[in-house]
Amino acid sequence: MFVNSWFSFLVPTAQPLLPLEEAVLTVRSTFPIRTAQARDLGSLSEILADSFHERSGIMSWIFPLLRLGIYEDLRNRLRSAPPHYVCLVAGVDQAEELAGTIEVALRLPPVWQSLHPHYPYISNLAVKKLYRRQGAAMQLLIACERLVLVWGFEDLYLHVLENNYEARRLYLKAGYQLRSVEQNWWSWLLGHPKRLFLHKHLRPSNSI
Repeated sequence: MFVNSWFSFLVPTAQPLLPLEEAVLTVRSTFPIRTAQARDLGSLSEILADSFHERSGIMSWIFPLLRLGIYEDLRNRLRSAPPHYVCLVAGVDQAEELAGTIEVALRLPPVWQSLHPHYPYISNLAVKKLYRRQGAAMQLLIACERLVLVWGFEDLYLHVLENNYEARRLYLKAGYQLRSVEQNWWSWLLGHPKRLFLHKHLRPSNSI
């Protein structure tokens, strides 16, 4: 059972896109892309939890709590979304089933990064296992690139873990390049993989 039935009366409707933003999402694709709505929160929390957390062994007991935490975090982001924040979903034909999701927003850079005061950043790209390697992730990335261009930016950034080879192949294919390698001393002591900070310069003629 998805957790959206527990909190559906508390969930606001996501902020509508501007006409030009909406227009860049209407391009025909195998997985129709649209903005996330309140009714999607249960499916999205399941997709995200399943993509970023194990659910075997002792984690099977913790998994429902992790999924609930993701649900609440996403609900809060949709409720308090600033103008330059969008959560997109990839649908399956015209049905209510979702294949994947992605978020894009403007971020403030850390002091050690020489970036624009605000820069577009992609996060939480996740695709349901049943629909992986079918183009959904690439279509979500392309939709984000179109939105970022509408916002007036020509550069897009994201992080990926060093050992996430499947995601790294996807981003390489999509044209993202390594900007820096990040690892703090705590991650090094615990043996956590390094984070790769990737960048893509967008060209309007190639994205819209």
